[in-house]
Amino acid sequence: MRMRLARLRDVFWFLPLVMGLAALVLAQVLIAVDHALDDTALGSGGALFDRVGASGGRDLLGAIGGSMLAVAATSFSITISVLATASSTYGPRLVRNFMNDRGNQFVLGMFGATFLYSLMVLRAISAGPTEETTFVPDIAVNVAVLLAIVDVLVLVYFINHIASSIQVSTLSARVRSELDAVVEELYPEAAPDNAVPAPTPPGGREVTSTGSGFVIGIDEPALLRAAVDRDCLIAMRVRPGDHLVDGEPLARVHPANPGRFDDADLDATAGAICGAVDLGATRTPYQDIQFAVQQLTEMAVRALSPGTNDPYTAHNALNELAAGLVPLARRPAADLGRTEDGTLRLIVTRLPLQELLDDVFTAVRTYALDAPVAMTAAIMLARRIGVVAADADVTDTVLTHLDLIDAALDRADDPQNTHFCRGEIEQARSAIRASRA
Repeated sequence: MRMRLARLRDVFWFLPLVMGLAALVLAQVLIAVDHALDDTALGSGGALFDRVGASGGRDLLGAIGGSMLAVAATSFSITISVLATASSTYGPRLVRNFMNDRGNQFVLGMFGATFLYSLMVLRAISAGPTEETTFVPDIAVNVAVLLAIVDVLVLVYFINHIASSIQVSTLSARVRSELDAVVEELYPEAAPDNAVPAPTPPGGREVTSTGSGFVIGIDEPALLRAAVDRDCLIAMRVRPGDHLVDGEPLARVHPANPGRFDDADLDATAGAICGAVDLGATRTPYQDIQFAVQQLTEMAVRALSPGTNDPYTAHNALNELAAGLVPLARRPAADLGRTEDGTLRLIVTRLPLQELLDDVFTAVRTYALDAPVAMTAAIMLARRIGVVAADADVTDTVLTHLDLIDAALDRADDPQNTHFCRGEIEQARSAIRASRA
């Protein structure tokens, strides 16, 4: 459930929908207040409200509603244009950063809400042959004017926001913040109290997927409860970011008492496991650390393409990767077992840092050979991780990739750049070896 609620951030229409419904409620409430206060003297407070009459109220609300709808359409067009630019320049995976941007959602919601509010107040105006039979919700009309003034300020904010959000530094910093969040969730500095080392036991009964798609999230507390209820050990076989096809292995169940664990128990456990694994059509970074790393890596790779040729964007993306991965490298490998009352009940999955480094440095080795600005940033990334790594396997992986980059530099076109990069590699090796001494 938590993951499904988190996915609402990626839905562009959710916040505008909530704001639109709130505008409809506000309009009805203020109209009811106007009815209740009709022919009631407001005292000194009445000076704050302009009574425009039935004809003036209709004209005013019509102008506000029509202009807000036009501005909303223009704002949406600008957002689509920015989406197209970001998709072609920095990669289609970054489009979701614009779709879940609360600023963009708020702007569209504000304009749409003002339109709906004006429409609902407009329909409440009734003009009779006499003043007694004419009803104009003056308070609601004046609030519409106030909303129009706020919308002008929102439009100014939107122009500034959309111009800022397309900047490389803003994009990369936002992706890195998502990387920081998933590192803290999956690899916390302080391990959970019930975390223990747990190699996966042999055997067990297999549970398969009942759907197809990417694993977006896994509800580990729900799995732990299911294991306790059925007196078994659940060993997960998948992790967020994996793609599953209907019928592929999802987990293995190891009953504490196999003789008393029948098919009905297995079916109930399988249902709980499938319910705790959230599948979707697209990946998200909420529990998928590889996706967060791939977004920054793709930004760096696309910046090095001949059509873009912007090595400083690649340099910035690799520095953001360092800011996200160095804290992870300082932490020891996570214990994957989870206990309840001292009994091992769940074995979770985590992506090792070594696999993340393989993705990053393979891409750099392939695309950055003739871009010394990006290559030096990649070497610095390796140096930073290798120096602080708490796990010797991570350090060995970093040194291996430095060796592979060194060998790949033989294919570079500029010998001076090759000589410079090899000097940086040697300094990185020396610093890493000195940290291990």
